[in-house]
Amino acid sequence: MSLRDRARYRFDRTLARSAGSLMGWLVVSCLAVVVPVSALLVWTDPGAPPSLSGRLTAVWRSSAETLRLGTVDGTPLRMLLAALLGLVALLCVSTLVGVITTGLAERLAELSRGRSTVLEEGHAVVLGWSDQVFTVVAELVAAQVPHRPRAVVLLADVDKTEMERALAAHVGPSGRTRLICRSGPASDPGVLALVSPRTARTVLVLPSGEPTADAEVLRTLLALRAVLGEDAEGPPVLAAVRDDQYRAAARLAAGPRGTVLETDTVTARLIAQCVRRPGLSLVLRDLLDFAGDEFHLADADAFHERPFGAALLGHAGACVVGLLTPQGRTLLNPPADTVIAPGSRLIILARDEEAARPDDCRHLVERPVIATAPPHPEDAAHVLLLGWNRRAPLVVDQLRRTARPGSVLDVVTDRSVPASTREPEPWPEPEPSGASRLSVRFQSAALSRPETLLGFDLTPYDGTVVLGPDPGDGPDRPDDRTLVTLLALRLVEERTGRQLRVVTELTDDRNRPLAPLDPGSDVIVSGELTGLLMAQIAQNRHLAAVFDELFSADGSTICLRPAGHYVCPGSVTTFATVVAAARDRGECAIGYRRHDRRAAPPDHGVRLNPHKAERREWSTDDQVIVVATDTPTPPTPPTPGPPIPNPTREDAPSAHHRERTSD
Repeated sequence: MSLRDRARYRFDRTLARSAGSLMGWLVVSCLAVVVPVSALLVWTDPGAPPSLSGRLTAVWRSSAETLRLGTVDGTPLRMLLAALLGLVALLCVSTLVGVITTGLAERLAELSRGRSTVLEEGHAVVLGWSDQVFTVVAELVAAQVPHRPRAVVLLADVDKTEMERALAAHVGPSGRTRLICRSGPASDPGVLALVSPRTARTVLVLPSGEPTADAEVLRTLLALRAVLGEDAEGPPVLAAVRDDQYRAAARLAAGPRGTVLETDTVTARLIAQCVRRPGLSLVLRDLLDFAGDEFHLADADAFHERPFGAALLGHAGACVVGLLTPQGRTLLNPPADTVIAPGSRLIILARDEEAARPDDCRHLVERPVIATAPPHPEDAAHVLLLGWNRRAPLVVDQLRRTARPGSVLDVVTDRSVPASTREPEPWPEPEPSGASRLSVRFQSAALSRPETLLGFDLTPYDGTVVLGPDPGDGPDRPDDRTLVTLLALRLVEERTGRQLRVVTELTDDRNRPLAPLDPGSDVIVSGELTGLLMAQIAQNRHLAAVFDELFSADGSTICLRPAGHYVCPGSVTTFATVVAAARDRGECAIGYRRHDRRAAPPDHGVRLNPHKAERREWSTDDQVIVVATDTPTPPTPPTPGPPIPNPTREDAPSAHHRERTSD
């Protein structure tokens, strides 16, 4: 080894001993530089003292001024004591600066870790970190002013700086709403207390993408219960789980003011509904976000002791869809003769609560153009399901419950199907069964190869569902396999010249523009759907029952039905006429979809809550969006209801409002 390497090694070993060794080397290094340079300055100065003692004294003064050691003259003892005092002063100042610097650095590091207490009131607390967090925060920020929280506090076991960067990239400017991030495990009661859940307006618990997400949600709810105690006046708690086996336990942990959503079941219900109702995902996307019209609760004082049907034409700028009884029971699309009891509230679809002012619109109804022919019953469907994941059995179950008798579901997978659902088998002819309305047939094939689908005859299918694998089932991302399958389906469309009705499930909304689908096709992003639902329910917990019924296979749901069921095709009439026709059939009309704008973004022809006075020509291919039971009912003769009180002049919609809603 060279002499240089040996010297470096000894120097490093000396520094590693203690802080005193480091200070000693610093003193030696300073003297080794300052003293020779000071001597050189003195010896090269023409005005320097001629004697050696005078020059040495000048060297001492120059070195002392440089090192701030003092400039005391006299005997060597006095100079040595002055040097000692200067070194002690330098050591004290350096130590003080070091203590201050270390304290500030530790405080800044603690703040960057997000471990300080949040002192807020009326804020929204979001616990957990997943892809849904961006949708939830964006919708809370975009909520109307009366419902918008002043601050949104996020707590997750993620670095605070990373959370802030991700929110800035996905959510963007938050306006007057403050976004506050704290880092730490939400299942730790000590960490959970940092976000002040007691003074929060609402608390949302999000599941992560990990396999143990549901168990972590349950632990977080128990920690929240430990922090809040058994106080019944605590904030409403909204949580989401993926597996049904955790839902009952999560409800117990959430307490009486808690609401628990089952994300996989909601996604499966929507997929099954979109198979029979193309365009439903576009309607729900517009309905669930805060950018347009959404559900609100309005006073029903003007309709007390009157039938529910009278309220359907009692608002010009809002669509009535149900009732909230004084006992807290939610009635969605009740019979038209249901009496509205005092203390009830109306469930309306409107841009804001100001649009719920009563306005008699019966004079806008044009009875001669209302269709009177009974609707045609739906035929049996032949559906193709491509792919398999943990939500696939739920999709099959929903299709079984809503299918028309004689329907067939063909499932093509590239993996084995659990025996609890049914083992894969070749496609035989479906066996007749009076108990089952849907015959399910399985087949295994390599879906990752385009030639597999090219060999299939897709002509008899009325709809196709494409599901991606679960995260972690392979080296690829789940949406990659889905995009490959969609490319193969597009190639089939080009070769056969037949347009397929495709319902696709994606895990990342950023892949929506990449999907090779026709504009206006149904694309369900499960994380986005859950985030939108949680944001809506967080603003009004009574809407949980509304959405639960809308997404269920039983009861009332959102349907898109031909406009010819309600008005004569080619007629020019008002939307109030459509509402009256839907009321005669036991339905609540909330909008329509124009056929000539199906491929036109961003709304793809969907129009929710048009003004009752809006007039347009209704073509055969147009659709009316209604809240109704799954089976269409024939029209019933209208029954005259009691008069609706006219609003005062200042309550009536302005002329500008009537004009801007015209098409």
